[in-house]
Amino acid sequence: MLFSGKKKLLAVLGTMVVSTMLFAGCGGNSADNNAKSASSDLKGKVSASGSTALLPLLKPAQEAFEKDHKDVTVNIAGGGSFTGMNQVAEGAVDIGDSDVFLPEEYKGKGLVDHKVVVEPFVFITNKDNKVSNLSTDQIVGILTGKITNWKEVGGADKAITLIHRAKSSGSRATISSVILKGKQFTDNASIQDSNGAVLKGVASTPGAIGYVDAPYADKTVKVLALNGVPYSAQAIIDGKYPVYGYGHMYTKGQPKGAVKAFIDYVMSPGFQDKYVEKLGFIPVSKMKK
Repeated sequence: MLFSGKKKLLAVLGTMVVSTMLFAGCGGNSADNNAKSASSDLKGKVSASGSTALLPLLKPAQEAFEKDHKDVTVNIAGGGSFTGMNQVAEGAVDIGDSDVFLPEEYKGKGLVDHKVVVEPFVFITNKDNKVSNLSTDQIVGILTGKITNWKEVGGADKAITLIHRAKSSGSRATISSVILKGKQFTDNASIQDSNGAVLKGVASTPGAIGYVDAPYADKTVKVLALNGVPYSAQAIIDGKYPVYGYGHMYTKGQPKGAVKAFIDYVMSPGFQDKYVEKLGFIPVSKMKK
């Protein structure tokens, strides 16, 4: 009986060991499977609007994210930073993209700031313009309407046409803050609704000057140096070129589900290291404190 009891005991222990091994094995795979399942199970729609300066960053992010998450649709629209902040505050979109820190009038509306990137801005002119550099004072003179002819800053005898953004634009707010410092833009200007429209306007208008998010500047326009410093990402990191802002993705409350996953993806080292500098932006982590 004793021998028979030992056999039963060994059989029970053997069954327990095998069960434990199987359970442990399943548990290990379960962790991986759960992670994969969490990714593959992610579903829903993400809507964002606002800054056109952020579009060259967010469009590739949208494409890469949707490729990894087949059941998630991300819709990104422009409209300007203040439009984005208005729409997210009203609950019309999940994310409000903006070039500016939250203005006083939006505080208290439950918006959460996700600072995702550094946005450099450059001043551009028509390619026929002989001027290649302007001082801050000269740019202030042009933006405020005190300087109206290129000959006043070393160029040809040609009227200056200012092409820039509406008051709802975060790009305009950044230039106002960094360059004008309280002075007012002249009303004698052509107003466009996006960075892309400013670029086209300057490229096609002799005597034109404007400002755009640096990733928009292409060979159709001339990029001006500022105070003798040509624009480069390193010049901004070194503190030699001051015209930049931060790109923000605002949510109403803490994001959840697909919205959180998309913002996390944009802020992830994988996206920041692989895409941000290639797309003409600067990772926030590279800025000196």
